[in-house]
Amino acid sequence: MQNIIDSNHDLIVITGPTASGKTRLAAELADMLNGEIISADSRQVYKGMDVGTGKDLADYVVNGNIIPAHLVDMVEPGYEFNVFEFQSHFIKAFEHIRARDKQAIMCGGTGLYIEAALAKYHLLKVPENPQLRQKLSNMAQDELVEALKALRPLHNTTDITERNRLIRAIEIETYQKEHAQDPKPFPEFSHIIFAIDFPRDEIRSRITYRLKKRLENGMIEEIQSLLKKGLKPEQLIFYGLEYKYLTQYVTGEINYDEMFQKLNTAIHQFAKRQMTWFRRMERNGFKIHWLDGHLRNEEKLIIINKKLNNSL
Repeated sequence: MQNIIDSNHDLIVITGPTASGKTRLAAELADMLNGEIISADSRQVYKGMDVGTGKDLADYVVNGNIIPAHLVDMVEPGYEFNVFEFQSHFIKAFEHIRARDKQAIMCGGTGLYIEAALAKYHLLKVPENPQLRQKLSNMAQDELVEALKALRPLHNTTDITERNRLIRAIEIETYQKEHAQDPKPFPEFSHIIFAIDFPRDEIRSRITYRLKKRLENGMIEEIQSLLKKGLKPEQLIFYGLEYKYLTQYVTGEINYDEMFQKLNTAIHQFAKRQMTWFRRMERNGFKIHWLDGHLRNEEKLIIINKKLNNSL
């Protein structure tokens, strides 16, 4: 296929539910457009968390070229990276890419991160509030959920299923309401969003197949290694999904079959929540160009080419 001609958009977004093949498509697009990727994945920022987060580093090698990827392997495990930090690092990466006349391509499935960048949310750096945390620690789970509901709509169900995330979400919303200030300038840019789509039953099959492969390719050993390095089980459980259930398995809390079934179901539910988030973005005015997941990447790139150059 011939190279894609210059894009009319400063930022191209490649997204979709987990296990849909986003990374490879974004890398092939970057290779054709002289582009670089900005990861929009809430867990790929962590060093040493490779198999469980699905970094799939081989996907970044296209035609012998290693596609540069930003916001990957930035912080140590145990740190609680947040959407404010993502937005700040996104701006730096985007401006760095554009300053060198490269095409910026954001790729990932964390809808909150994507929306925070595209909608230019005004976010503040939120420090820990020991007094508030002490107060919240004495509240029941359902009381915490109601407290967060009183502060903002519940878009991300992960915030209400993990107690630590729930407390942090309340802390962030409380701080932002108490410290309103004029927003810092956000770079102006045009964007276009592409999302890979599969029928729900096929996504479920792809998730199960990929989970089996990752378990065969060292995901359990990765958890064991992180624990040996000194991370506490509750720190890994904070990251959810693979890190939650595999930590429970490695520490003997659940057996292998129970781990697999619970994790497989949890990832299916996560993919469903991702699609719900994307549909909500569409209702809120974001135009998403859906790509049939059954198409070969070469065919997807032809469609993207036409969209980028206004011929469709």
